[in-house]
Amino acid sequence: MTTNDLDFYRSIPILERFEDVGDGQRYTPLPPGWIIGVADVRNSTQAIAEGRYKAVNMVGASVIAALMNALATRDFPFVFGGDGAAVALPGTMGAAAGAAMASVRRYAAEALDLDLRVGTIGVDAIRAAGHDVRIARFGVSPDVAFALFSGNGLNWAEEQLKAGLITLPEAAPGAWPDLAGLSCRWEPIAARNGRILSILVRPAPGAPADAFAALVSRISAIVEAAPDRGNPVSPTTLRWRFPPGGLGIEARSGKGRLGVAIAYVRLLALSLMAAVVFLAGRKLGDFDPERYKTVTARNSDFRKFDDGLRMTVDADAGVEARLRAELEEAAARGIAQYGLHAQDAALMTCLVPSLTRDDHIHFIDGAAGGYARAAAMLKQQASMPPAAA
Repeated sequence: MTTNDLDFYRSIPILERFEDVGDGQRYTPLPPGWIIGVADVRNSTQAIAEGRYKAVNMVGASVIAALMNALATRDFPFVFGGDGAAVALPGTMGAAAGAAMASVRRYAAEALDLDLRVGTIGVDAIRAAGHDVRIARFGVSPDVAFALFSGNGLNWAEEQLKAGLITLPEAAPGAWPDLAGLSCRWEPIAARNGRILSILVRPAPGAPADAFAALVSRISAIVEAAPDRGNPVSPTTLRWRFPPGGLGIEARSGKGRLGVAIAYVRLLALSLMAAVVFLAGRKLGDFDPERYKTVTARNSDFRKFDDGLRMTVDADAGVEARLRAELEEAAARGIAQYGLHAQDAALMTCLVPSLTRDDHIHFIDGAAGGYARAAAMLKQQASMPPAAA
């Protein structure tokens, strides 16, 4: 095995308990020579205020879809952040990855009028700056495991991106990515227990690692004990309407007015067929709609760890109160900084290589600002002077 071998990632043991994701001992350092790719929608708060959060989510997920298609593999570490994404790749894939990410920036600007910042940086440079990138895997089903990141390297790389210190050359006009498999056709998923909470939790500067890990375990345990483990996605709450609300956004991957129109008609036909199948609830060939919905709930990334805890959970009043109490106490003790945004529904953006396989994955965010608004709250909290002891 070489440092530029994706077998490194495939060989990492899979965590089975989410309560363990805060334990730094369970993470493996990325090999030397690997690169980190980061992407972030500029002015996402304004886009959200304009009611365009589904488009913002689509762009964030497009980074991952474009890389999967360009590199012809799904076996690399990635994390969806709502208004962006981050990935880790062997250095030998750097040129292809950079081109794919730049093409997503071009697509975001030309098709969706969104400004996507994209950049890559070597893990060696991250370590030279005093940070690290260590990864683990959390298994959500026999077919899907999501990457987890620690070491503050992703956070630092994103800061460099936003400061304009890392970027990628512009793709040529019209050089759009291959986004096959990416869709956003489910309706917003209404909270069934209370409210949808989008939560970000980062270690406070100087916080002991064991204290932060214990906090992550406590928060995870609260969510694990909630109805349906806090998962906003349930077979009973997945709703499909015709035509799907996100169809126009998905159709814009076709270029020019004619291309968009053709894509829309094709997607409309596929959506009508899907609506009939899901409404009937009966198998069509090898496709079982009830099984698909069950696997969709199981393969959703409603909780993750990328240099901090990130969750979008369906919480009743009691769970919300316990979560807020833990977070407020941790902030007061200088253990963590956090952002929390409550809303009535969640959004789901999907990567589905095949309807007849169980390895489709689903990115979850809050439907009314979600992670972006939680991040704004965290940023505001981080800018405040520490409380007096």
